[in-house]
Order: sequence, then C-alpha cells, then structure tokens
Amino acid sequence: MKLESDAAKEALKVRLRRIEGQVRGVQKMVDDDRDCREILQQLTAIRAAVQNASEVFLRTYAKECLARADHSDGPDRDALIDDVMKMLVKVR
Repeated sequence: MKLESDAAKEALKVRLRRIEGQVRGVQKMVDDDRDCREILQQLTAIRAAVQNASEVFLRTYAKECLARADHSDGPDRDALIDDVMKMLVKVR
C-alpha cells in the first residue's frame, strides 16, 4: 500500500527534511568538536522527531487503509486491518 493523499506525502516530506537538517547539524557539531552533552541532546531530539514522524505517518496510513476496508469485505478487509496492526506494532 502507499499513501494516496498528496497533502500527507508533502507533510511527511517536510518532517523528513527537518530531520535531515537536524542530522546535518549534528554532523557539523561533531566536526566542530562540540560538547558531548550538546550532541547527545540533539541526537535525542532527532530520535523524538523520527518517532513522531513515524506515528504521524502510521496514523495517516491507518486512516487510508481503514477507509479502504470500509469498502471491502471478507478476507480483503481482514488483510487490511492485519496490515495496519502489524505496522502499529513496528512503530511502537
């Protein structure tokens, strides 16, 4: 499955670009021999940003999958719901 909503795709890309900028910032901090505590603080922020992006992505994906499930029945619907549940377990 893939994201259908262009707005959702763009929102995810914005988040990913922000994370990419944070990672580049940490690389510069390492090159500049910045204090380890400062670097760790930024790495923690990156981890939180990635987790948040994953949760937002999953929420959007789940909504789209469940909307499709409303129009499906039987094994197709069950497969869609199982897929969403597997993704939820991976993100957590």
